[in-house]
Amino acid sequence: MLDGATARSLVEAHIYLDLTVSGGSAEASVIEVPDGWLVRAGGVEVPVSYEGEHAARRSGATFGTGASELLDAGQWVLIGATYASRALEGQLDYVAGAPDAERFRAVETDWIYAADAVAEALKFLPEGAAELPPEAFWTEMGRSAREADPGRFTRAKLESDHAFFRQSLGDFRRIAGPAAGDR
Repeated sequence: MLDGATARSLVEAHIYLDLTVSGGSAEASVIEVPDGWLVRAGGVEVPVSYEGEHAARRSGATFGTGASELLDAGQWVLIGATYASRALEGQLDYVAGAPDAERFRAVETDWIYAADAVAEALKFLPEGAAELPPEAFWTEMGRSAREADPGRFTRAKLESDHAFFRQSLGDFRRIAGPAAGDR
């Protein structure tokens, strides 16, 4: 639910629309407004401030700085798993075929997004806590994911997934070869 919340980046706005609007962000339009942008699709408008987008770019935070107000921890874990699945499938296809710069970048981006999405879930983890608190799950999707598999939302599992996705990115880059992305 949007209710006045602002996306921290244009990427987060598109992810939000992908999860909440039929057809996702594929039909989204972005219009500039005095203090940023509105990303629109399916009757939903997601504001993104210049300040938020610039902070995300400066820090290299794919989805934005600070914790999300739009997507809960459960959604971020599901997003991470989706990107990891896409990356693995794309990586297998890439390794089996002829090198292609566009496919290389797609796999690389999917691994980066997988790791970054799990990092987003970790932002909801209080210092010293062993698992994400119930208040980190405010959407039906997030709560359902937690109820279905509470073990996915522990510090140990999230940190393990994050490390695995980062390692998978590094492995892919090594497998594909240093010049693979330039072909």
